[in-house]
This record gives sequence, C-alpha cells and structure tokens, in this order.
Amino acid sequence: MRRLITLSYHNPELPPFSIQFAGRRRRVLDLPLIAWLTLIWVLLWSTLTWANVVTGAVVAVAVCLAFPLPQVDLGLRLHPWGVLRLAGYLLYDMYTSGVKVTRQIFAGHPHRPAVIGVPLRCRSDLMLAATAVSVSNLPGGSVVEVRRATATLFLHVLDADRPEELEAARHSVWKLEELTVRAFGTREEIDRVSEPPPAGGPGIEEERT
Repeated sequence: MRRLITLSYHNPELPPFSIQFAGRRRRVLDLPLIAWLTLIWVLLWSTLTWANVVTGAVVAVAVCLAFPLPQVDLGLRLHPWGVLRLAGYLLYDMYTSGVKVTRQIFAGHPHRPAVIGVPLRCRSDLMLAATAVSVSNLPGGSVVEVRRATATLFLHVLDADRPEELEAARHSVWKLEELTVRAFGTREEIDRVSEPPPAGGPGIEEERT
C-alpha cells in the first residue's frame, strides 16, 4: 500500500526533517524551513499568540507547496549518537587542551611552534569545513589553511619539540574528523573514516618557526 506521507526517517533520499506527500507531482515540505518562515511571520506581527503561530504555519506550508524549492543534497546527515559522541569529545578535549596550553605558558623553557599538514580521508567540502571548525575550537591548535584539492588541513601547533607531539596532533585531527563524519556524514563518508589514516608523504608540509 502506497503511503500518503513519507517521513525523511523512512526515506534517506529526502532532506533531513522533511515530509513527502504522495501524488503525481513530488511535494516535499522542509520542516526547518517552515519553522523559520513561521518565526518570521510572528516577528512581522510583533505578537506571540497561538493565532499568529498557527496562521504563520499555514502560510508557510502554502508558500512551500505553491513555490517548491529545487532539491539540493548538501550531504548532511544527522546521527544523534554521533552528535553526542562529538560533543562529549570536544568538551573533554577542550578541558585537557586548555590545561596543556596553560602549562606551556607558565613553563620555564620555551616551546617551538610549527605548521603541519594533515591529510584527511573525506574530500567533501562540508566535511572539510566541519572538521576545520572542530579543530579550531580546541585550544592550542588553529587551522591556517584548508587545501581543497588535496583535502589537507594545515594546522598551527604550539608544541613541536618532539616528533611524538607532531604525530599526536595529527592523530587528534584524524580523531576529530572521524567523530565529525560519524555525526554528520553520509554512509559512504563514514566508511571512508573507518579506514586507516593516510600516511604522511612528501606532499605534507611542515615548517618550524
């Protein structure tokens, strides 16, 4: 029996949090877009009432049905367990990295910073940007360049006294890439990050300052 309404949970080809109506013409309602249009309607009326909310929702649905937007797949998938794992890791790593940076500041001997290149396994623009944002949120490391052609992040690290520290920084980026993809990536991208990290070669730049 054909379903009259299909949720995005049952059809992975639909955008996240959307509803598809059966019929000769494909009609898809993007729930976040409807919520945003409803909010704009309420703000225009400057009064938060049930009447304004219901009227705004009806108008938003009518506009989306009358003027459907073309389907664009951004490659974004939401995996709740992956999002929780990523958030927990970021909070833990922000704490430990903050402690480490504080120790470096008050240490008696100077540390040598460096810029290292870290090749990633995923090449989609969305996952490259998401991984770069995740890395930049941690104290002690900042992304100075994203090379899209080779899917490489160039990262400024504070502690480059030993090769082990540089290797640990690379593994930290690969860990964040894996967690980010498992939180927001497609099935193909999740399979990619399940593979071993790429080995550093002549194309990976490293510069001590």
